[in-house]
This record gives sequence, C-alpha cells and structure tokens, in this order.
Amino acid sequence: MYEPDAGTQKMLDWVAAADAPPMIEMTPDEARAFQAAGTVKTNLDPEPVHAIEDRTIEGPGGALDLRIYRPSDQTGLPVCVYLHGGGFVIGSLDTHDPLCRRLANRSGAIVVSVDYRLAPEHRYPAGVEDSSAALDWVAANAAAFGGDPTRLAVSGDSAGGNLAAVAAHRAVDAGGPALRCQALIYPVTDHGRGDHETRRAMGEIFPIPTPVMEWFHEHYFGHADSVFEPDASPLRRENMSGLPPTLVLTAGLDPLCSEGKAYADRLEAAGVAVRYTQYDRTIHGFMQMGRIIPCAQDAIDEVGDYLAGALA
Repeated sequence: MYEPDAGTQKMLDWVAAADAPPMIEMTPDEARAFQAAGTVKTNLDPEPVHAIEDRTIEGPGGALDLRIYRPSDQTGLPVCVYLHGGGFVIGSLDTHDPLCRRLANRSGAIVVSVDYRLAPEHRYPAGVEDSSAALDWVAANAAAFGGDPTRLAVSGDSAGGNLAAVAAHRAVDAGGPALRCQALIYPVTDHGRGDHETRRAMGEIFPIPTPVMEWFHEHYFGHADSVFEPDASPLRRENMSGLPPTLVLTAGLDPLCSEGKAYADRLEAAGVAVRYTQYDRTIHGFMQMGRIIPCAQDAIDEVGDYLAGALA
C-alpha cells in the first residue's frame, strides 16, 4: 500500500536511523525545540528576498507578531497571509521562514506570516481569533507596506491550513475582507474524528501517526466538545458557498489526505472554483523537507504559481 518515492524513503530512513524520542513523550516546549532543530536540517535553504520586516500588532490576546516578506520594491503588490503548521502546538515564524521566502518570490506577492498563539498555553479558539485578526489588519493596512488591499489571499499548511480555511469562512460571514483565493496545504479539516480512509489506513505513518495526532488534539482542545464547530473543523461547515477559489494540496501518504480531498469535494459541490493536487508518494509536511524530498520544490512552485495567477 505504501510506495514512497525515493526522496521520501530516504527521509523515512533518516528518521529511523536518528532513533529520536517520540514527540508524545515531550513537553510542548521540548517538542517546539525539537521541531525547530529538525527543520533546519530538512528545509530548503532560505532564498534572498527584497526585504523582510518584523512587526507587532495588537491582537485579541495581546501582542501578535507578524513577519512581512516583500519580493520587490514595487508598490500595489498582492498580499498573502500565511499561517504556519505544527499541530497548533509547535511551529513558528522561523520554522516556516524558508517556505515563506520562496512563496513570496514565486508568487510576486507580499507574504505576511503570522505568529499566532499556540496551545496548550492558548487553546482553541485562540489561534482562530489571531488568524482572523491578522487578516483584518492586513486588509486595513496593506497599502502602508506596499500591498494592494483588493488582492488578498490566505494560505497555510497542516494546522495553518485549517486556520486559513476558517479565516476564509469567517471573512465570508463577516462580509470581508474579500479574498481572491485560498491555498490550503495538507490541511486539517475535521477534528471530529470522522470516518476518513487515510486516517484509518495510515495511522502509523511518520510524521503524524495516530498517537501524535491525539497529542496535538488534546493540547489544542483539552477534550472540549468544540471539535465539531466549523471554526475547529471547517469540513463540518454547512454552507460552503461564497468561499474564494481554492487550491487544496495533499500528500498521498498522509493520514490527513482523505479529509483534505473531502474538503475540496465539498467546495466544488458548492460551486467554488477548486484545484486539487495530490502528491501521491510522499508524506505530511514534505514541503519543509526539500533538502531530502525533491518534490517539495515542485509543490512550492505550484502554490506560488497558483497565488500568482489568482492574485493577478
């Protein structure tokens, strides 16, 4: 059943040889440090971009840090708000810095990466609230940093794909900001533990086997019933109409693959323009493993090109 490509098999062999302790035996802080050290070894090298600015805004829970990537000195550039992955517990502006640089350069858009609050210190819906607040701030202030507030997108990977989808839902419900598109990279779409084929079939697949997914889930929700709310599980939203054109990108050897496909299908059935791409023979998180998994660059280029086209 599992037929990883050569780069993915190399990654799996590398992880097995490292014999690292399981994440579920770590504290959140230990897991954050472990992931940060790992991504330094697996991420593609950071590309130069025209300018990077760190900025702090007032968020729902206090100071909210953003990192703004400008691909050129032009003004009136499109803007993409980016939400990093990490199971709502780990990940940071730094772990996703190489990816955001490459997306800015490839798309020609300003990328605004959001350092939303993490669980368990800040459980659901803190990350949701921060993501929507960041999108609102970008829409209101884009012109001040060279962006075009009429050409906005939202994107994210894994947990960030969940937050990006929810931010798009909330923007539609609130009557704005208007989004040209969303790009969701192997997103979490159903915390309600629905009957998804790849969750059943791939519960042992690195890097998110079932025990690790449960570890993230418990830290994010604390066993709350809110897992069924659309702000937690966007697949469970009743009305998908009115959402912007969407790219959903999944990995075939990923427990989250089926729910990503199910979300794309729901959008398409509601009349949303959808592009769905599945990288069949690789694993969750592969876009941050580009030093070992070559198709990571292909996927980054695909997301960047999609943003460029939708934001043109």
